[in-house]
Amino acid sequence: MFEKILIANRGEIALRVIRACREMGIKSVAVHSTADSDAMHVRMADEAVCIGPPPSGQSYLSIPAIVSACEITGADAIHPGYGFLSENANFVQIVEDHDIAFIGPTAEHIRIMGDKITAKETMKALGVPCVPGSEGGVADLETARRVAAEIGFPVIVKATAGGGGRGMKLARTARELDHAFQTARSEAKGAFGNDEVYIEKYLGAPRHIEIQVFGDGKGNAVHLGERDCSLQRRHQKVLEEAPGPTIDADTRARIGKVCAEAVAKINYVGAGTIEFLYENGEFFFIEMNTRLQVEHPVTEAIFGVDLVREQIRVAEGYPLSFTQDELAINGHAIEVRINAEKLPTFSPCPGRITAFHAPGGLGVRMDSALYDGYKIPPFYDSLIGKLIVHGRDRAEALARLDRALGELIVDGVDTTVPLFHALLAEPEIQTGAYNIHWLEHWLEKWLDRGQGA
Repeated sequence: MFEKILIANRGEIALRVIRACREMGIKSVAVHSTADSDAMHVRMADEAVCIGPPPSGQSYLSIPAIVSACEITGADAIHPGYGFLSENANFVQIVEDHDIAFIGPTAEHIRIMGDKITAKETMKALGVPCVPGSEGGVADLETARRVAAEIGFPVIVKATAGGGGRGMKLARTARELDHAFQTARSEAKGAFGNDEVYIEKYLGAPRHIEIQVFGDGKGNAVHLGERDCSLQRRHQKVLEEAPGPTIDADTRARIGKVCAEAVAKINYVGAGTIEFLYENGEFFFIEMNTRLQVEHPVTEAIFGVDLVREQIRVAEGYPLSFTQDELAINGHAIEVRINAEKLPTFSPCPGRITAFHAPGGLGVRMDSALYDGYKIPPFYDSLIGKLIVHGRDRAEALARLDRALGELIVDGVDTTVPLFHALLAEPEIQTGAYNIHWLEHWLEKWLDRGQGA
């Protein structure tokens, strides 16, 4: 059993890991920048170490500082949370070289899945369905034109090292391809230091479906159903739910089995998420996230499992605490991401919290690091909380979400709560009849009416 775990993160995910450690009788260590000295995760951990100034590159992304914090405190394992260094293969290798356990996949698996071309080739070889596209990187415009003609328009040009929607450009016609190709390469170079791109078929109205997998690193793996993350703005998820409102039991079992078998074959260890575009009953692999997802609570709600606890257990070498046959869906769960942002521009809105009240009651969970008087720093992501609700069915979950949003109080800064109040009034949200493009189109009309102001 690990004696002390250092959490290489901040905010609500750091608190989430600290809670799991406390329930397991494991000491926790928080790291923080000078801007986070009064943060809740610093207050709640058993120990805390300042690792640098506010900029992430000098604190939460500083590998020497984090490894040093482990050595200073005697932590024997690191949990990376999500974001920051959670999918940095070099970080994992350095941690392991210092005889510190990394609570997550191996450096090799992170490296494979971190390159989208290699990930696609790997998944294709493992029997996972993929979007039609180039076999690898596309080096020049002439090749791009040939590949696009073979696939058929529309196509999307993507950075191989991309993420968060950067380095992605749509070309609906051959005339648009030249500009899309050059722009995607330029954005990729600027954002990731790598201008390699590839081309895929662009699906017209797909849903974003992701499968939660879990492996023990010894050839055993399970899936924990799917999450529908189709409500997105600029490729960033806004609302997630499980199970997906358009996925039936047979489809779930089929794609889940494919994904579980794939990660079992490569001896994957820990939590992972295989993301798909889903259209007309077909799944198309887009990427695998080798970490815990922001939206993991909806999966925990419907299966009644603690995914962080399970991450820690398998990192210690224990077998999975459940089998596939023991995993059964119970009800429906929805998560909304509460950001400190000013509508209608969605610009970050840091500042001091003058009042905070988390909603409660049956089936309501609020993951947040806020408290009265806390000053949200301007240096990090604008996510300040995740509101998760669970009901016997989707209708009850939606009603519970509406009620919980009405109870939530966050004064002192602007938040995205009004967005969710408006969304819940829409028939497409009530029926689940939306796809990955729906929210962008709806926002244009909503903002035109001045509703976001």
